Amino acid sequence: MNRLGRTDVEVSPLSFGGAVIGNLYTEVGEQQAYEAVDAAWDAGVRYFDTAPHYGLGLSERRLGAALRERPRDQYVISTKVGRRLEPVPVPTGDDLAHGFAVPADHRRVWDFSADGVRRGLEESLQRLGLDRVDVVYLHDPDDHAEQAFREGYPALEKLRSEGVVGAIGAGMNQAEMLTRFVTDTDVDVVLCAGRYTLLDQSALDDLLPVAVECHTSVVVGGAFNSGLLADPSPDATYDYSRAPRELLDRALRMKSLAERHGITLRAAALAFCAAHPAVASVLVGARSADEVRDCTEQFATPVPMAFWQELLESGLPSDKGPS
Repeated sequence: MNRLGRTDVEVSPLSFGGAVIGNLYTEVGEQQAYEAVDAAWDAGVRYFDTAPHYGLGLSERRLGAALRERPRDQYVISTKVGRRLEPVPVPTGDDLAHGFAVPADHRRVWDFSADGVRRGLEESLQRLGLDRVDVVYLHDPDDHAEQAFREGYPALEKLRSEGVVGAIGAGMNQAEMLTRFVTDTDVDVVLCAGRYTLLDQSALDDLLPVAVECHTSVVVGGAFNSGLLADPSPDATYDYSRAPRELLDRALRMKSLAERHGITLRAAALAFCAAHPAVASVLVGARSADEVRDCTEQFATPVPMAFWQELLESGLPSDKGPS
């Protein structure tokens, strides 16, 4: 287990991302979702992440139900604030425009105000069916920086000081603003998705070194860049869109190299994320028990140093590989 910042919150090195069981892209059956959470628990995963955004609350409801009978002091759960959900009077259609195969019975409302943060957390607890969460992130404040820093962050800091939550932070798909959170606030952890992978090491420019210096933990999401590094193919996605040909070619070359060294590209991708000293946990989403078991198996697979050496010599990722 790894401690988040200077807090008492400890997370497992591999964590369960709840977006997929919120019907990301395609529907996941109720039983299948619960079995995925059970498989993660059986494999020793003790950190689970979710958000209201994921399936318009479906992920929170499913994750809360799957964990409710577990001993509460044996796992860590995080959710996010900044997008509140409001019911739609006359629902029509689905939410696939936002990436989720669920009925569009709610709409997302951006709200990083102090009141919005508290109300958002209360609503999340109701959906989860839990009396507390351990970590709360400001979720994707890219276009709402002023309110997030001026109102949202102080609200989280107050919740932490009151003992309502154990750790606070921000979660984003970029590294630049997360760096500002680390340097300009007292966050315990940041969740950086897709910016520290075998295909994108932009978090190494500032975020990860600054996090080490400030004793702030980093949770890395998007280790597979939304699919390309899990299964490189012409239909694979990169950052939730069709993968560009140049990146597909790089991923295929990495896959071939990994196989020559007796491992999978998935194992290399996960090991790369976990190797940096700032990283407390690698967050992986899975839509079935089989996918969970595969991820845990790949995460536990030792990656030969000769693979890293040849990878760096090939110039495929960058000159910033794990030391």
